[in-house]
Amino acid sequence: MSESYQPIIWRDDTLFLLDQRQLPQVETFVAVTDLPQTATAIREMVVRGAPCIGFTAIFGMALWVRGQASLTLESCRNAASELIAARPTAVNLSFEVNRCLDLMENHLSEKGSSSGLFDRLVAFGKLQIDESQSKNTAMAKLGFAELERTFGDRKWRLMTHCNTGFLACGSLGTALGVISYAHRLGRIDYVLADETRPYLQGSRLTAFELAKEKIPYYLVVEGAASYLLSRGQVDAIFVGADRIAANGDTANKVGTATLAIIAKTYNIPFYVVAPVSSFDTSIPDGSHIEIELRAESELTEHKGQMIAPVGARAINPSFDVTDHRYITGIICEKGLINPSIMGNLLKVVNS
Repeated sequence: MSESYQPIIWRDDTLFLLDQRQLPQVETFVAVTDLPQTATAIREMVVRGAPCIGFTAIFGMALWVRGQASLTLESCRNAASELIAARPTAVNLSFEVNRCLDLMENHLSEKGSSSGLFDRLVAFGKLQIDESQSKNTAMAKLGFAELERTFGDRKWRLMTHCNTGFLACGSLGTALGVISYAHRLGRIDYVLADETRPYLQGSRLTAFELAKEKIPYYLVVEGAASYLLSRGQVDAIFVGADRIAANGDTANKVGTATLAIIAKTYNIPFYVVAPVSSFDTSIPDGSHIEIELRAESELTEHKGQMIAPVGARAINPSFDVTDHRYITGIICEKGLINPSIMGNLLKVVNS
């Protein structure tokens, strides 16, 4: 992947993030040099996508360490809490920050000082991005095999919601990784990409990725799903996940649950593709997932211009929870999970 395709670049002890708020019209990077800037970049969606949020947080913790004259376990935990609070729904954020905390505590215990900790965290961040490529490739192969088993040797018409490609993952991608892999093998007829309101991740970002990879696609609004599925224009749907509970309930970009219910109505296979880092087996079901409510202005304004009446109020959840009963399969790097089979998720994840 060329550097221009990479949403996260570490260079000269500085974190550079491709500003996804400016895409697709402008490709520009934001320099991040400390922990508050890291938290702001995550909160304001300079960087987004559960895996990339996690990777960014690792480098944010490294930048914080570099700026400290001395470290204590309490100060490390406070820094971690600041980052985790930036976006509460995506479990990858807390997953990676807590792994950083473990690394930091072990380092302080072993070395008695913070000497060398900055370099160790940077190396850890780079390793996670490198490993995501192999993990996502494994998921792509599993998804491809499932499509081939179900639909045979022909080209497929696939649908996706929100953004799950290299912009979100820093590598091949999760749900879109399956699509990219299938395209390289000549098996994609076309992709239907949900526009994904109100932040338009589909039209701004997924379309950007599909165009970069020369994958045939059409943009559609979420409200067109029933029309398209009822007419047989979709073979299967692939989406990502920001948090997956122990029973297979899945939090993802708002609108995912609606799409899954429609897919069930028309008997269209619905797959969730996400790494193990997106699983939160400490919670029994989706009712325990905190849903981030974002600014009302994302609905009432567009680029500073009011598109609703002055004084209009809005409710703007960024995610919803898809009940596991509507999910055909969950694909992670360890295998394919059937969430309708009790205990199947824990068996695969813990294998």
